[in-house]
Order: sequence, then C-alpha cells, then structure tokens
Amino acid sequence: MRHDDFIGQVQARARLDSRGAAEAATRASLETLAERIPPGMAEHLAAQLPQEIGEHLRRVATAPDLPATGVRMTNEQFFARVAERSGAELPKAVHEARCVVEVTEEATVGGLTRKIRDTLDEELARVLFAGSSGGTGDGSGR
Repeated sequence: MRHDDFIGQVQARARLDSRGAAEAATRASLETLAERIPPGMAEHLAAQLPQEIGEHLRRVATAPDLPATGVRMTNEQFFARVAERSGAELPKAVHEARCVVEVTEEATVGGLTRKIRDTLDEELARVLFAGSSGGTGDGSGR
C-alpha cells in the first residue's frame, strides 16, 4: 500500500476532514503502539508499511529508554497518549486509533498484526482491534 492510499483510507474510515488530521491520527496511534509493543516487533511492522508511515514506529522503537518488552500501560493510558499526541478528544482518538490499526492490518502480511495483538492486554487488544465500526469508542472497552 502506498502512503497516500494509507492516509486516504484512515481519513475516510475515521471521517476526518483533512489529510493533515489523518496524518496526525496515524502518527499518534503508531507512536503510541510502538511504545507499547516490543521494539523488534515495531521494526517488523514499520518494514511492511510505507516508509513515511513506518518512521512513526521506528522513531519510537529506537528510543534508548524503551524497555525490550514495551511500556506497560492500561487501556485508558494508551488511548490518553493517543489523544494527547493527536490533539483529539478521547472518544475521537479511540476511533481514530482503531481506524489506523484497521488500515495497518490490511497493509501488512504474515500475521504480524495478530502477533502484535497477542502482546497486548486483552482489553486494549479488544478495543484497538475493533475496527472502524466496532465498539463504543469511549476508551472503556465496554
């Protein structure tokens, strides 16, 4: 998938009014995901995405203070970080992150996103992998 296609898909699914907003949602979601998962897994994911998008993962995954297993965080902490990075209200940030992950799943091969999902806490995985039309979008996982 090309960069423009990826961002266009995020924009459409998240119902964002600009490509800039889709870029911000993508950056915020992938940087936060890169903090949460093991750095090697973030590198593998980055390698399967368009270079400009993969850089969001690489920038965080290569940070010297990141633990080898990823940063442990609750569902609420994860989505609060996405919201802070993107500048979106929490419910919108949750929806945007789900859209980014949904497009990421479609852009990658080899079951990589399933492996990523397996590294996450059950509640976070359930909400994050709910897709653009799943769940409540309130970050609670209900």
